[in-house]
Amino acid sequence: MSAVTDPDPDPDSPGSDPARKRRAHGMLKLYYGINEEGKPGEKRDPLDPCDINGARFEPEVYLNKLRKDSSLAELMDQETGMVKQIRSLDSDMQTLVYENYNKFISATDTIRKMKNDFKKMEDEMDCLAANMAAITEFSARISGTLQGQHQQITKLSGVHTLLRKLQFLFELPSRLNQCVAMEAFPQAVTYYTKARSVLHQYQNMPSFQGIQNDCQNIMAQLAQKLREKFSDGVSSSSELSECVELLLRLDEPAEELCDKFLSHAQSRLEEELAGLEAELGAGSHQQAPPTASTSSTDILEFIDKGCNNFVSSLCLVIASYQELFITSVPGTSVSSRLQDGELASRDVPRMASSKLVEFVDRLCGRYFSVVELRIREEKGVGDNSLLVRALDRFHRRLQAVSKVLPGSGVPARGTEIVVGAARGRVRQYLAGLKSFYLDSLTDVRQALSAPRLPGKEAPSLAEVLGGLSSAVLNQVKSVLAYVHLFTAKDVSFASKPYFKGEFCSQGVREGLVVSFIQFICQSSQQFCESVGEKGAPSTPPSLLLLLSRLCLDYESSTISYILTLADEQFLGQDQSPLTPVSVLCAQAREVAQRLLNHYVKLQGLIVSQMLRKSVETRDWINTIEPRNVRAVMKRVVEDTTAIDVQVGLLYEEGVRKAQSSDSSKRTFSVYSSRQQPRYTPSYTPSAPMDTNLLSNIQKLFSERIDIFSTVEFNKVSVLTGIIKISLKTLLECVRLRSFGRFGLQQIQVDCHYLQLYLWRFVSDENVVHSLLDEIVGSAAHRCLDPAPMEQSVIEVICERG
Repeated sequence: MSAVTDPDPDPDSPGSDPARKRRAHGMLKLYYGINEEGKPGEKRDPLDPCDINGARFEPEVYLNKLRKDSSLAELMDQETGMVKQIRSLDSDMQTLVYENYNKFISATDTIRKMKNDFKKMEDEMDCLAANMAAITEFSARISGTLQGQHQQITKLSGVHTLLRKLQFLFELPSRLNQCVAMEAFPQAVTYYTKARSVLHQYQNMPSFQGIQNDCQNIMAQLAQKLREKFSDGVSSSSELSECVELLLRLDEPAEELCDKFLSHAQSRLEEELAGLEAELGAGSHQQAPPTASTSSTDILEFIDKGCNNFVSSLCLVIASYQELFITSVPGTSVSSRLQDGELASRDVPRMASSKLVEFVDRLCGRYFSVVELRIREEKGVGDNSLLVRALDRFHRRLQAVSKVLPGSGVPARGTEIVVGAARGRVRQYLAGLKSFYLDSLTDVRQALSAPRLPGKEAPSLAEVLGGLSSAVLNQVKSVLAYVHLFTAKDVSFASKPYFKGEFCSQGVREGLVVSFIQFICQSSQQFCESVGEKGAPSTPPSLLLLLSRLCLDYESSTISYILTLADEQFLGQDQSPLTPVSVLCAQAREVAQRLLNHYVKLQGLIVSQMLRKSVETRDWINTIEPRNVRAVMKRVVEDTTAIDVQVGLLYEEGVRKAQSSDSSKRTFSVYSSRQQPRYTPSYTPSAPMDTNLLSNIQKLFSERIDIFSTVEFNKVSVLTGIIKISLKTLLECVRLRSFGRFGLQQIQVDCHYLQLYLWRFVSDENVVHSLLDEIVGSAAHRCLDPAPMEQSVIEVICERG
């Protein structure tokens, strides 16, 4: 019973026992028949008398069953369990009382307060009932007192009202004259419109007929003054609206007033348009677009001037016109006056709307032409934030026209101008990127062909390539940042469907980025087709090599980076097909391959021309005994070494086949190295037939050398292609000449010198050995006196050379 003296009325306090909640939760589960897994338990028979939780529970039957079915130990366990359950139930009941203790106290206090409040309310209601009874009694007394004089008072009141109306009618001409003299035209029209129906009704009476004639003459003069004021050209918009309103109330023809109102407004608006055209430099809106900007203000200031002057005035005219001719006039609506027959035309709102739409379309068309001309003057390829701000302001102000003139095509036409400006800007940026790339190529070409000054190192190809690639990439990033302003969140037209879809996908990605990448590939490929004077190549070989590496870099990383950057900045919602990255990469790789192949052919042609001239300009039959290596061979080795250094700056080394240890000690016989040695010393005048036959048979079983095979993107493959072309040219030139003894020996010396140095540049040294063997063998076959030089002598000459 200690819990009674120390209750815990708040069950949610931090000190409450969580076991109580779990126990209560378990009791609920037991009540609803749910087991610990949250599933319904086994259903019990509600009529079972042995179910201690059932409605038909019988203690005697339950005890008898326990005594029969259970042992003593089980009965003791059952008793212990029941005692625990009883204690638990008592504890739960006590907890329930403690938890609701505060609620019981609070309910008691509330009931006590309600009793006090109702007592006060009863006293106030009694007082109110007494007051209402007194008021009812006084009202009954007043009604009884005035009941006899009520009809007489009503009659006198009617007579008084009639006399006041008659007095107003008799004084109406003087009042109208006084208002006209004071130029209080609205008051005069108000007086006349109030009395017009009465005068018209009693116009047959002489007295009223005179008043009506006087009033009509006065109002005719007033209408004439209003027309003069309407046409003087110096009245403000509010004054014009007042004049039209008064003339309409005087039943002037609505169509004529519409025309006059719009004509007067048009003169004012055309003055503002003329000011814009004069500032633009165009004398008329029908002139052709100017070739150069003649405006002294920037595009934002120009658009601001047009919006603040022309568009604002146009909106004011539209609002005033609609208020006067379409919606309503203060004091009376157009529809009510149409029903009363006060206007001759039965279709004034429709007529007025058609005139307004035609008027707005005509003037806005002229304004849009001026704006388009000014936008075309923005031809720079730099920051276009001013242009975007101007277009945003232009678009926002045109939305005001749609509010005052719903259904107008002016906002849609303005959006078309904004879209056209965005498209034109993208085209300008594409042209700017192309121009920048071509200018960069011109600078690169000049840097590669500039003569080297003493003491100053020329920039390497790697530095030139890095500068070109970074410059082009930075320019593309800048252009994307400029174009991204069109889709900024604070720009009103960015929410239009075009800027969410087509502008991002087809405009920027395809029209700008993809087109520029394709232009780089196409312009680079043109260098493979350019030919200078007399069929000579007009492109420096180093430029071909640089562009090849540039296109290869684009294929490997740059294209994916640029397109990813564009896709992240321009999240288009358009479902139109896009150019895959793989297609652009394949195109760039194909161009890089063509450029590299053309570079190999061009360098091979340069070396081949030196070799061909050296063979064709020499008398190989009457030449002297060789004492050194010819200078052209030294030049070939020097040029090949220079090409090796040049290519190594941009491409990796590549893979070579395993080299033999005696590559630089290889010797050449006067016949092909594939011939058997036993045929060499038996050379007789009849021998050439046998040796030619053996040589041809041997070629059938030798590996074929493809001279113009595809070049791989590495240094070894490039040098191999150039050397194969050069040696093949030398071989063909040798086949067209006849040689004497010393001529053959000179060929031996030259080939041995080339073999000493060229084998280290190629991927397979056997290619060089095979071609040099064929050159020496071909010279021997065409030698009139084939007497080869000793190998030791050849080595001495080459070492000395």
